[in-house]
Amino acid sequence: MVRRHEIGLEEIKGIRIGQAENTDAGTGCTVFLSDQGMTAGLDVRGGGPASRESELLNPLAAAQVIHGIVLAGGSAFGLNAADGVMQYLEERGIGFDVGLPIKVPLVCQSDLFDLTVGDPCVRPDKEMGYAACVNSENGGNYRNGNYGAGCGATVGKFAGMGYCMKSGIGSCAVQIGELQIAAVVAVNALGDIFDWKTGDKIAGLLAEDGRSFRDTSELMCADTRAVDNKFTGNTTIGVVITNAAFDKTRLCKIAGMAHDGYARSIRPVHTLADGDSIYAVSVGNVTADMDLTGTMAAEVMSEAITRAVRSAKSAYGFPAAEDLKKQV
Repeated sequence: MVRRHEIGLEEIKGIRIGQAENTDAGTGCTVFLSDQGMTAGLDVRGGGPASRESELLNPLAAAQVIHGIVLAGGSAFGLNAADGVMQYLEERGIGFDVGLPIKVPLVCQSDLFDLTVGDPCVRPDKEMGYAACVNSENGGNYRNGNYGAGCGATVGKFAGMGYCMKSGIGSCAVQIGELQIAAVVAVNALGDIFDWKTGDKIAGLLAEDGRSFRDTSELMCADTRAVDNKFTGNTTIGVVITNAAFDKTRLCKIAGMAHDGYARSIRPVHTLADGDSIYAVSVGNVTADMDLTGTMAAEVMSEAITRAVRSAKSAYGFPAAEDLKKQV
């Protein structure tokens, strides 16, 4: 019987991960680079995404591989981080061959909204994107918690920033036989976060005492009138990585199945105030069943969400899950 076991992100070959952040300003970025190019798909289910080059991942688009993905803070302002990634790749001759002495790197990006956390005038930019690429070298510098795109992440914001909690970025990777599947996710949701294994709420909308939870879904039900602006932007953004060989169409499906991981762990999810997005990338040639891969993608995504919350440290005046646990 083939058994699955947990592995480290670094055990998945063909991709590099680097992070950079401005801790004082409460924002950062996480980059995923493939020197040889990676096949990729995308599924966006939130109503307010901030993204760049998303149409490259449409199965009808000509490009069959991309060279970088950026997850970042800064909302639409932070999309400039991809410029630094493109510069880094161009300097190393990595990109799409257009018949010229230069190659054009294909870089996609999705951003979360963290402008209400630190300094709203400081966002991920070209320099930060470039720094994250440098940090991806020699094994990378990826860590769960208040790093990279998770630096300014928060959750439970339906009643405003005064009652939300600090979140972060998280990861999980498993192997079944030769098949490897991983997820990395920056959790910045409007809703509450639940442990997918136990159903326990682990972060989200705080009660007025700041020591217990309120239920976001119940609070939403208290008034059926339309709310045009649910206080801020939000967005949970993630990447599924596998060494299985899939084309863009199947990777889009796998990304869609991975959204089940969001649904297990975040309530409410996929709202108009969120830009919830998942990329799925293939960096290997292992033959594997798509449905198995998608099912496992949802599981590692849920676990990565749990770890993003539990790895977060209190910052910017927002408590983290570990603080509430200490108070019990």
